[in-house]
Amino acid sequence: MDSSFVLAVLFLLLIPMASCSPPQEPVMCTHGSSGCTVSNAYGAFTDRTLCRAASVTYPRTEEEVIATVAAAASAKRKLKVATKHSHSIPKLACPGGHDGAVVSTARLNRTVRVDAASRLMTVESGMLLRDLTEAAAAAGLSLPHSPYFYGLTIGGLLSTGAHGSSLWGKGGAAHEYVVGMRIVTPAPASKGFAMVRELVAGDPDLDAAKVSIGVLGVVTQITLSLQPAFKRSVSFVKRNDTDFPEQVATWGRLHEFGDITWTPALGVVAYRQDDRVDVSVPGNGVNELLLFRSTPTLEAIKARALEERLQQGNATDMARCEAVRREAATAERLGNGFTNDGVSFTGFPVVGHQHRMQASGACLDSPEDGLATACVWDPRVRGTFYYNTAFSVPLSKAPAFVAEMQKLRDLNPAAFCTAVDPRLGVLLRYVKASTAYLGKPVDSVVFDIIYYRSRTDGMPRVHADVVDELEQLALNKYGGLPHWGKNRDFAFDGAIAKYPNAGKFLKVKGRYDPEGLFSNEWTDKVLGVNGTPSVVEKHCAIEGLCVCSEDSHCAPELGYFCRPGKMYKKARVCSFQPSGHRGGWQKPA
Repeated sequence: MDSSFVLAVLFLLLIPMASCSPPQEPVMCTHGSSGCTVSNAYGAFTDRTLCRAASVTYPRTEEEVIATVAAAASAKRKLKVATKHSHSIPKLACPGGHDGAVVSTARLNRTVRVDAASRLMTVESGMLLRDLTEAAAAAGLSLPHSPYFYGLTIGGLLSTGAHGSSLWGKGGAAHEYVVGMRIVTPAPASKGFAMVRELVAGDPDLDAAKVSIGVLGVVTQITLSLQPAFKRSVSFVKRNDTDFPEQVATWGRLHEFGDITWTPALGVVAYRQDDRVDVSVPGNGVNELLLFRSTPTLEAIKARALEERLQQGNATDMARCEAVRREAATAERLGNGFTNDGVSFTGFPVVGHQHRMQASGACLDSPEDGLATACVWDPRVRGTFYYNTAFSVPLSKAPAFVAEMQKLRDLNPAAFCTAVDPRLGVLLRYVKASTAYLGKPVDSVVFDIIYYRSRTDGMPRVHADVVDELEQLALNKYGGLPHWGKNRDFAFDGAIAKYPNAGKFLKVKGRYDPEGLFSNEWTDKVLGVNGTPSVVEKHCAIEGLCVCSEDSHCAPELGYFCRPGKMYKKARVCSFQPSGHRGGWQKPA
């Protein structure tokens, strides 16, 4: 492996670009608005199958939404909501079969009203987070918490419980600031097959609708309780991970927006010291997270080629770790994506207005340039292609979980150079307990990991057993919960039973959509209505569709066999076994 090539490609990926081809929408049709396929921003769902839909509509008004829902309900046709970019990894937007329809909120993207005196803002559900926060700022207001990527729609991010990081006040989940919603649901023929339900603060149904994974109907409007405009001051404290478990328990209470990034292979932790300051504090900083900046297409292709070469058998862990060290150093030099003035990074702290600091997504913002540049994950350029695992662990259990993660790392630190993508490491965010029926039941720490995914079905990734063991450890031993919009299929198996108010949610679902028109095979499995999310078949564990129970679920023909975890022995992972160490293993009777 030519290390100079490795370092050059990684460096070029971090160079900010001035233009970019925005991603295409996830619904593509062959005949106008019919004969459609539905995908996500990454071009592939977890099971790699193609989702088809008979038609798509793009309503501009609530009245047009009502007509769309009524038509589907009268025909008893499945109907699912798609957003402008659809970043959900599971199949939440797929209507199922070939006869279902899709309703896109891409054109429901306006501000309805802003009441600065009462700090209330009502927007349509298809409005991008970027546009929402800018409109709020123009009125002297701030949405206090949001996800870190501003290319999500407000309706989409609420439906999956997306969040920032905070244990202060109402916490880091965006849905905690929802005080009203309008949602169009199916209705009996006597009511015209569709009706608008208006939910306000105090209505128990709002606790179902705030996080609904899209199974209740079409949300048309959302009212948010905002706060007076403020600025944030951000610095990073870099330390070794000796006291990492202890710090996990306390960091989220020390800083309002604090998070933690762990680079396991290097034994380094970056603690984000992120706090609110008055708008009078000097500074015009901008959050421009490196992963969300536009990338030259040729460099994205080269970077993917590098990723694939590092997955090959002749690549060494030494080469992989060299790449991690270089990328970590370059990210640090570039201020982890923050700039002091929107152009360059000159040092911490970076102080800036909330709407410019809370989220980023520069690769969405520039005019079309013929795919000379793109978001690095854009499937049209075949750049990076990855899995995204995110699971939460109760805050009270997080220190013990982190200590076990370190034990697994200590068995082979170099394995983490490949198992975990160095662009993100392991990101830890804090989320407070929620009243939402499908929100976090207790104060939690969310662990977010991205990692390589092959474009070839059933092809293993190097050191895949590392993340698989960590995930099973979190979900099974520490009561972890998968993020509704991320993760591979097996992570959702049995998850609904961990939500104390799941029964209340299903009762609301039964009232709003008794025929299940807004449900699909995937959501029925996830919610425990019918079947299980796991799919047991050849190579299913390689694809994250199951936890292996026999060697065929891995890739024995390539040397990957089903084995107990290296540290958490109850885990079952696909582990590479050199020749001579491949004795068969079957699930105990």
